[in-house]
Amino acid sequence: MTKEFEFLKAELERMKENHTWQDVKQVESMQGPSVTVNHKKVIQLSSNNYLGFTSHPRLIKAAQEAAQQFGAGTGSVRTIAGTFTMHQELEKKLAAFKKSEAALVFQSGFTTNQGVLSSILSKDDIVISDELNHASIIDGIRLTKADKKVYQHVDMSDLEKVLRKSMNYRMRLIVTDGVFSMDGNIAPLPDIVELAEKYDAFVMVDDAHASGVLGESGRGTVNHFGLDGRVHIQVGTLSKAIGVLGGYVAGSKVLIDYLRHKGRPFLFSTSHPPAVTAACMEAIDVLLEEPEHMERLWENTHYFKSRLIQMGFTLTQSQTPILPILIGNEGAAKQFSDQLLSQGVFCTKHCFPDCCKRKSQNTYDYDSRAHQRRTGSGA
Repeated sequence: MTKEFEFLKAELERMKENHTWQDVKQVESMQGPSVTVNHKKVIQLSSNNYLGFTSHPRLIKAAQEAAQQFGAGTGSVRTIAGTFTMHQELEKKLAAFKKSEAALVFQSGFTTNQGVLSSILSKDDIVISDELNHASIIDGIRLTKADKKVYQHVDMSDLEKVLRKSMNYRMRLIVTDGVFSMDGNIAPLPDIVELAEKYDAFVMVDDAHASGVLGESGRGTVNHFGLDGRVHIQVGTLSKAIGVLGGYVAGSKVLIDYLRHKGRPFLFSTSHPPAVTAACMEAIDVLLEEPEHMERLWENTHYFKSRLIQMGFTLTQSQTPILPILIGNEGAAKQFSDQLLSQGVFCTKHCFPDCCKRKSQNTYDYDSRAHQRRTGSGA
């Protein structure tokens, strides 16, 4: 094959010139407070392994035993022959954990948002999204035929304006991150729910970075604000604080039954391997039985944040263990990240990617995220 993708090569060269090219570092050890990169032991400040569950002995044991008993994979999608008893047990456990009627597991948090939004919205509906929502929400919205409106980040006056003008739709769905992944702030969920109830709208919360971090035993932002039963759709991941892999949606039995028949990522993807499923179940039990992991996370967060401020770093107004250090431009962020690694600290730069350029504030022709260049740090 001799023909080259010259237009792609040109774009890659432009990315290198603009310092948005990403050199993927290879981790050569188990995830933990420290990892091995380039044959050198370094402090890990870049992962989403909030509670250290990726290496928790109970999760490892559960995964090993499940693989030994049930095999390496399931060999099928869920709706044909890929639903093992353990898959349904995990979903019951998640529903109880999120204090909802039912839950459904997807292959990732990204596909969960895509599956939910693309399934339940039609041309008769409108979806109303915070401008800094995660890319998976944005891509899920793009897949729908519903009308789309974006409200200014956590601006409740702007959200109310959109709600007031959208009363003629069959359904108005407000979608927000629970914790915003690049800034670390928490959505004003009580105000969002109050507006939704005032204007007869639905609320969907993506709790990817709140699960295992906020609320009783890590139940997330809904529980954190005492709003159990008042949020219609809760999305979470099993791959961040939970430490394994996957995503899930929790809500009413009607919603879950509908998604089981209409959620395309669920319908057309092979189910999670037994080891993954068993480890996820064990992680929920550990959250409920070992509160010291969350306690240590928040102790580390407060200490690390206070020390960064003392050292003169510019941080966002984060309310969570996500602690971005603002650098200002792509080149400086890369240089700073590389220097940290040379000093034994693995702290990856995060740049505004070229695929995420905003066309207009009120559309999702392009990703509307607008962040400064930064290095990513987690306590």
